[in-house]
Amino acid sequence: MTAHTETSRVAPVTAAVIIVGSICLLLAAELADANLKILAPVLAVVVIGAACYRALLPWRAQVGLIVYVIWFIPIKRYTLPINLPFQLEPYRLIVGLVFLVWLTSLMIDPRVRARKTAFDGPVVAYGIAIVLSLLANPHRVARVSTDVIKTLLFTATFFIVYYVIASVIRDRRQLDFIVRALVTGGVGVAISAIVEWRTSYSIFNHLHSIMPFLRFNGAYQTDHTGRLRVFASAQHPIALGAALMLLVPFAIYLLKLTKHKRWWLAILVLLLGSLATSSRTAITMLAAMGLVYLTTRPRDVRRMWPAILPILVAVHFAIPGALGENFKAFFPKGGLIAEQKDAGNGHGRVASFWPAMHNEVSKDPMLGEGFGTRIVAALGAKSSNATAAILDDQWLGALCETGLVGVFSLGWLFVRFLRRTRREAKDDDSPRAWLLLAAGAASTAFAVGMLTYDAFGFIQVTFLLFITFGIGAVALHLSPADWEEAPETVKLASERVLGLRPLAGGAPYAPEA
Repeated sequence: MTAHTETSRVAPVTAAVIIVGSICLLLAAELADANLKILAPVLAVVVIGAACYRALLPWRAQVGLIVYVIWFIPIKRYTLPINLPFQLEPYRLIVGLVFLVWLTSLMIDPRVRARKTAFDGPVVAYGIAIVLSLLANPHRVARVSTDVIKTLLFTATFFIVYYVIASVIRDRRQLDFIVRALVTGGVGVAISAIVEWRTSYSIFNHLHSIMPFLRFNGAYQTDHTGRLRVFASAQHPIALGAALMLLVPFAIYLLKLTKHKRWWLAILVLLLGSLATSSRTAITMLAAMGLVYLTTRPRDVRRMWPAILPILVAVHFAIPGALGENFKAFFPKGGLIAEQKDAGNGHGRVASFWPAMHNEVSKDPMLGEGFGTRIVAALGAKSSNATAAILDDQWLGALCETGLVGVFSLGWLFVRFLRRTRREAKDDDSPRAWLLLAAGAASTAFAVGMLTYDAFGFIQVTFLLFITFGIGAVALHLSPADWEEAPETVKLASERVLGLRPLAGGAPYAPEA
């Protein structure tokens, strides 16, 4: 009996045991007059998962689950009501479980192997920079050790997701599944952002009413130009605008791959949702992506120019006033530089630059003051252990914490990723080129956006970056031929559509009765 056959026989039995056990536990809790408000939904999820184990076992389904949890359960806004030394959030639970499954599979399943990627060099260099920055600042690290450990765990989680994707996603269909999950999830969040912009109502502040096993920690609110800005499922409007803008290139890839007009609608909705945040960062990222496309595929970009006017008209009617708000954001009274300079340290990017260089970077320009030791107050909260001002510049923050070594390794990662994806995209005429170009453009836009906000402080959009890295790494492993339907596959598909079936002995196909 093969391992696969044995697993296929054991899995249904295990699923049945889990379902029966959950029902018995629920009945026992009812007889004991226990509180079923939390237990019942959790057991319901367990039962559904056991019943649908065949759909949840594939790696693409597990990665897709991570994507949807990151998109639809706001990070920091919801936690699970379980008493632990740390707050257990749904995304941590899901990523942790998938990571354990991956580690277990590496040990027992010969089909699962850790895969080297084209970007291991800069990734290792960044890890070394982090370690050196901590070793160079033992006293500072000791004062905020708890926060440093949390930051290290967050960072490790990002790289775990990257390597899981690079190791378990092995073919084009799995890769397309992940891309579709990213884009469709982003479109759903973008629609909610548009609704929130027009009505000030966010469905993401009411998830606990339909999922009582979630603990709601309160809604974020911030004022901008006399109105509340939209958050949707993000931690901040800037992070939301950046996250939605990252997906525009992937929607373009799906448009080129399938030729379906619905992806034009997806592109439009993502742009609308991003612009609804009134974020200059999102528009800057859009310009960076446009530059990547223009320098790589200039003819294709010129063909898309006619779409600009309809998009502007749609923006005007869907989110009235958004174009004007974004224009004023870039051209405020007195000028943009003056606005940032007069905002004061911790409130303006220009005003914060020189104080950070003088007070923090100058102490150790090479290794910084220690990774994770810059503690700033969370949005809408007063942190008693805050040690630094908000910079709104992730590159400057990395320079403060890890010095030139850390900034160089990060820059190496972004530059290498863009160079590899662009080079492959230029020499490729298959849809793979558009996927590689999408990944390169999205990562470059993120790197440019890092100049205008503390990007790594916002978990959702940083996860999307490392998922983008994973998609690019897998696409580089595949070849253009993987995007071509095999003749047998096309033939069988047409036969299913036409209702044909093979005759015995290899005779020609005939219509099914």
